[in-house]
Amino acid sequence: MLVEVEDLRIEFAFEGRVSVPVRKVGFRVPENGRVALVGESGCGKSLTALALGGLVDRAKITGEIRGRPRIAYVFQNPMQSLDPVMKVGAQIEEGMRAGSRPDRLRRVAELIEAVGLPPESAKKHPCELSGGQQQRVMIASALAQDPELLVADEPTTALDVTTQKEVLDLIARIADERKMAVLLITHNLGLVSAYSREVYVMYAGEVVESGAVAEVLAHPRHPYTQGLLAAVPRLDAPRDAPLADIPGTVPPPWDWPKGCAFHPRCPKAVATCSADSFVRCPLV
Repeated sequence: MLVEVEDLRIEFAFEGRVSVPVRKVGFRVPENGRVALVGESGCGKSLTALALGGLVDRAKITGEIRGRPRIAYVFQNPMQSLDPVMKVGAQIEEGMRAGSRPDRLRRVAELIEAVGLPPESAKKHPCELSGGQQQRVMIASALAQDPELLVADEPTTALDVTTQKEVLDLIARIADERKMAVLLITHNLGLVSAYSREVYVMYAGEVVESGAVAEVLAHPRHPYTQGLLAAVPRLDAPRDAPLADIPGTVPPPWDWPKGCAFHPRCPKAVATCSADSFVRCPLV
């Protein structure tokens, strides 16, 4: 097993208030695995992934993270991650650990080619590239670190549908070629079906359902998973059919509801779901 997380809890204290955006989270990423963390914004997915690389500051972190592979991240908005005044090639080179300058420049050219960008891209600034090209630069920068695990955190946000597929296909292809594990963070279960083998559904800082992608998508048990799946647009739906959604919003991490955190939004909630003695959803 490449990474194994057990009972992860991340706690912040601010102005006398305690916030616990991640609590009791556990999941595994096997070698060369394809794993997805799924849930709405505010469920703790990104914070969980950052904790794998020790990138969470000013927090009390408990639980276990077993396995410390080389991790690289591809974030959702490349323009916030790329330096606007540095040329693309120099930014990719920054991630390289060793080697002479000619060797590093040669490797930059190889990575530029590997992610499907023209060679002249290395001499351009990020603003001269499209959103999809910028994300390819981010992938090249991540690969420069020779990672064993690539964390792709909403890597297709703000990209058109065609470019989304190109970026995800690129990540999948490179991961296969390099025998690299991928942890995909997304709110879209439609993406999970094509690019992951195992899925962990998160809500309010907890994993509420997990399993093989095919099984979870075919037979979702938790009402939250069912809601996420129902919200995926269908090509065979009538053109005037309303888009499904989950009523309400994710509560703030300093005010999780008692019992099952999803019960205020759950259409199948019963009295025991809000009880202090609640342990797990009876449907799962």
